[in-house]
Amino acid sequence: MRIGLIADIHGNLVALECVLSELQQEQVDHIICLGDVAALGPQPHEVLERLRMLNCPVVLGNTDDWYLQPVPDGDEELREIVHWGLQQFTEADLEYLRSFQPVIELRLDTDKSLLCFHGSPRSYNEVIASTTSSSEMRSMFAGHQAWIMAGGHTHVQMLRRFEQALLINPGSVGLPGVGPESKDLQRNKQVRWAEYAILTLRNGHISVDLRRIPLDIPTLLQIGYASGMPDINSWVRAWDTLGEAP
Repeated sequence: MRIGLIADIHGNLVALECVLSELQQEQVDHIICLGDVAALGPQPHEVLERLRMLNCPVVLGNTDDWYLQPVPDGDEELREIVHWGLQQFTEADLEYLRSFQPVIELRLDTDKSLLCFHGSPRSYNEVIASTTSSSEMRSMFAGHQAWIMAGGHTHVQMLRRFEQALLINPGSVGLPGVGPESKDLQRNKQVRWAEYAILTLRNGHISVDLRRIPLDIPTLLQIGYASGMPDINSWVRAWDTLGEAP
């Protein structure tokens, strides 16, 4: 069995299509999306439409919930971007967003399972990093057990062990280097790729590939500028060292 893990697409259809093309070539059996699908990028509707065509399980991320709950006061730029995204959505898009689940469990065989979430099983806002202590993680995973656990949110690829479980973060498809645990990458402006993971199980053995694929940055920026998304230069600066409109 081969499973493609994707997360944190953030309205970036260019990056998503590149990753899906690679997963198709790899002939994965399943694709699971770990949340944060549409917000903060120039193609929120297009990404939702593409994922819906895949008919893959999708976890509810913190930015997905921005479209379903009132955005907190105090961040006008964020409120403007969310409002703009809602204007791009169809009713089918919103219905699809409402179908996302906080936690998804996939049975791998009779005694092994894959547990999927966004931040942690307890909260989509929680950060699990390579330095998160075991005691903190025991609280986050209370009531949940699985052979393999997979989450996103940090935009940083990670593979570590937690007690008897293997913990995977595939990184970010659509906004790598810009997230709760990625300030150094953002500051250095070194990111020009999309991230994902492939989980392979064969004859009781497991392997995990954390992958990066280069992107066509000029095309990416052209689509961003043409989208009409508010505060587009902030998004561009995640990809372009100049960060200025042409």
